Amino acid sequence: MKISVELTLSPLQDNYEPEIIRFIKALRDSGLTVLENPMSTQVYGEYDRVMEVLGREMRTSLSAVGQAVFFIKVVKTDRSRYEPHF
Repeated sequence: MKISVELTLSPLQDNYEPEIIRFIKALRDSGLTVLENPMSTQVYGEYDRVMEVLGREMRTSLSAVGQAVFFIKVVKTDRSRYEPHF
């Protein structure tokens, strides 16, 4: 089953950028479709593969920082080619 995931990593510390950059680079290197904007990152692919990568990289991020919050939305479909029709 294909899914689309929108997520935001918010480390709760002053020096937050290095871990966000590491996390996004790891997602890019995973082979999944990854799109970014200033507010969030979107990941697209097969459910099991997306969750495998996210689980591993989220664990790494949570271990690397004192405290962090992940905001996540999951949609059951691949929306990577979405274009507005208005």
